[in-house]
Amino acid sequence: MAIQITRPGKNTIILESPVMAASGILGFGELYRDLIDFEKLGAFVTNPVTYAPWRPAAGNRVVPLPAGTLVHTGIPNAGISKVLAKYRGLWETMPMPVIMHIVPTSLEHARKCASRIDAETAIDGIELGLNDDVVWDEVEQLVTAVVRNTEKPVLVRLPMNDTLNLGRAAADAGASTLVACSAPRGSARDPLSGQLITGRVYGPLVKPIALRLVQQLATQITDVPVIGAGGIHSQQDARDYIEAGAKAVQVDTVTWVQPKQLEYIARDLGGLVLTRETGAFADEWHPGFGETERKAREEAKRKLDEDSKKTPTGR
Repeated sequence: MAIQITRPGKNTIILESPVMAASGILGFGELYRDLIDFEKLGAFVTNPVTYAPWRPAAGNRVVPLPAGTLVHTGIPNAGISKVLAKYRGLWETMPMPVIMHIVPTSLEHARKCASRIDAETAIDGIELGLNDDVVWDEVEQLVTAVVRNTEKPVLVRLPMNDTLNLGRAAADAGASTLVACSAPRGSARDPLSGQLITGRVYGPLVKPIALRLVQQLATQITDVPVIGAGGIHSQQDARDYIEAGAKAVQVDTVTWVQPKQLEYIARDLGGLVLTRETGAFADEWHPGFGETERKAREEAKRKLDEDSKKTPTGR
């Protein structure tokens, strides 16, 4: 299965699976390696990176909500130079395209980040994160600054504010892909400190809002591929985005609660899930059961049978 997620060009990104984790979910690639089979994912998107080092938010950064979670991290990272030096080797070994998510704090930093990434063979594309209060002319300037300083595809992650107009501005400025959307911002009271905390809201209720925006983008900006993101917690959630016009999806915080769910969604949309056999026992199958596991279990059973035949029978 070949899925083109960027506009045609010199360095078009083509995936084998339309599923990836959203930025900020799997760290810089060192996390979840023992829990998730990364080879099942279509691409790897890094944690957000700024040009200069960025300190984490102080105090409690996660507030549970009745229907989701509010998260405020402050985008902690060591800055693009140190991030590249530390993780370049790891990204070179990854069996899928690597997309670096950058958050520019100025036009100059946007240009410098793009130039640095352009020289990196381990990185296949750039995902540009936009502020929630950005306006269309700022989007045009930021996207233009990045596009002019790299030959790599530039994906633009849009906020959940004025998404269609900002998407048009990004597309006109040369964006290769539109990602809809960033998690919306909200405020909630921290049960530990009693203080109101502002952060991004994640959960299943985000999906209907983001799904509608993806549908609008896909039908009204037809020359730029769209990636859907927000509230994906099941295989059907992901399929809804594809039906709405998305070429691929990004899965977020369900991975923190059920890490295997990301892999199950990737297997399902990537055509790697087996049809359940008649009469299969519950411990033989699970949601997302794939061909690799089936062969491994058959091999283990074969060896067990061989060993049992070699064992002498007692008298």
